[in-house]
This record gives sequence, structure tokens and C-alpha cells, in this order.
Amino acid sequence: MFGARDSGDTSGYGGLVRAVALPGSSPRPYGSYFDDVVDKLAEAIGGDAFSAAIERVVVFRGELTLEVSREQLPTVAQVLRDDAGLRFELCLGVSGVHYPDDVGRELHAVYPLMSITHNRRICLEVAAPDADPHIPSLFRVYPTTDWHERETYDFFGIIFDGHPSLTRIEMPDDWVGHPQRKDYPLGGIPVEYHGAEIPPPDARRAYN
Repeated sequence: MFGARDSGDTSGYGGLVRAVALPGSSPRPYGSYFDDVVDKLAEAIGGDAFSAAIERVVVFRGELTLEVSREQLPTVAQVLRDDAGLRFELCLGVSGVHYPDDVGRELHAVYPLMSITHNRRICLEVAAPDADPHIPSLFRVYPTTDWHERETYDFFGIIFDGHPSLTRIEMPDDWVGHPQRKDYPLGGIPVEYHGAEIPPPDARRAYN
């Protein structure tokens, strides 16, 4: 069961490796209210600044994602929150993603936003390289990201610059590594559960 070696498989079962195909930029018209959101954002930021801030516009499975330059993330988020035609007042959290094969953009942070005023939803996505895993914190724009950014740091190792207290939130402070990265090793660590020590999967008895 746990005999896979050197395969990249993180499931515990051999042979379950599948490449992830990322969607590319979407052409206009985007459909739904997406064109209106992009146009209003471009007008609010300014054409040249918009081109520098927004790396890609992706419509995939009925969802609009704006891939934002990490340096411009706080500016874009504040415009989306404050502009009367946009009014994305609520950030619903932060999700980390690790794409080891996306060279130079291995770590991604995804922020789902909601406009209560206009009943609309979009996502902001920001990428950072493994070698420089820094992304500006959105705590000053959306204080609700506080614990979500801490969790993303804890599990993926993304450092949110400007966060008021970027510490681990679930793993112990002295834990080595970030457990939801694709390169995090499985097995080798026993877990205490209900007073009993459960051996790691690779040390359990196999029944063949």
C-alpha cells in the first residue's frame, strides 16, 4: 500500500500521479457581469496601471479570476473594495496552492471576494516563487484575512509581508516544514490520538 518510491505520488498509493493543467488567459467577451467588473477596475486604476497590475484574466468553470502582480495586490484590492461601481466589501478567506512545476510561480494565494452591494463574486490570485515566497498582506484592506493568512503561511510557507502577527496557527511553533505543500514528505511521524500513539502509515503492518 505504501510502497511507492520516487514517483511524486503523495496519496500513499502507487501510480496515482496526474498532471494539473492550468487554464490560460480568456478572450473577451468574458460573459455574465465579468466584462463590467474588468472594465470598471481598468477605469478606476487607469489603463497603463491596469496592464501592469493584472497579469491575466481567467474565466474558468463560471468563475472570474484576476491574476494580480504581487506588488500591486493591495492597490487592486483596495480599489475593488472602495470603488462605488465595484464594492467588493468582503474577502471570504485565503487559500494556498502549491504547483511545483510552475517554475518561478510555485506558490499561489487565492482570495475569493464578494460584493454584497452588487451580489457578485470574483477571485484574486497571486503567485510567488519558492525562492522568494513573499506576498503583501491584505490585512489592512480586509481584516478578515488575519487568521486565513496565518493558516496559509503555516501550511504552505507563504510569507505575508505586513501581517501584524504572522505565526503558525495549527502546527506547533517549532514544526519543521509546511504540511500542505506537494513536496512535504508523508509518513515518518507518529500521531497521538485519544491517548494512543498511532504509527505513521509507512511503519504500519501491511496485509497482502
